[in-house]
Amino acid sequence: MLQLYANTSVLLATTPQDFRKGIDGFVAVCRDQLQHNPRSDTRFCFINRNRTMVRILTWDSNGYWLMTKRLSKGTFKGWPTTDNPVSTLAAMQLRALLDRVCEQKSK
Repeated sequence: MLQLYANTSVLLATTPQDFRKGIDGFVAVCRDQLQHNPRSDTRFCFINRNRTMVRILTWDSNGYWLMTKRLSKGTFKGWPTTDNPVSTLAAMQLRALLDRVCEQKSK
């Protein structure tokens, strides 16, 4: 489980990302597209195009963590879509976003 505290800094990439990237690819997105320092004490959150996976990148003083949550059913709903490439969230808002899943209807 992801540990989040009230003062945890959270940034969401609003554009879906290619999840074939590894840590170095997401570090480059933070630095080049989001214009933020990936070594800051921030949780950088990304979603895939199908909205079935979320990845969170963070730095912990001597290395990066890249966490993945993949849904077995349904999709994440409520991910912000704006013209701005990044959206700021409170830790409680991220927890709610990760728990908000739209179940797919069976055919």
